[in-house]
Amino acid sequence: MGFGSYDESEQERQQNDGGEAGDGSTVDAHENDHDGKASFEAGASTDDLVSQLQDMKDDEDEDE
Repeated sequence: MGFGSYDESEQERQQNDGGEAGDGSTVDAHENDHDGKASFEAGASTDDLVSQLQDMKDDEDEDE
């Protein structure tokens, strides 16, 4: 084989495997689904966050 060539038999084997990994394993996209709720604590009050957002908006308006 020359530089840049490939083995066509290898290509045929991959197509015959149905696109699965060489060991025949597959990936289950729903294996780690979570039906619960997620929550977090921001560490700041809502008023503080709204104030920070307003400051960011004011800075953005000054830049225009």
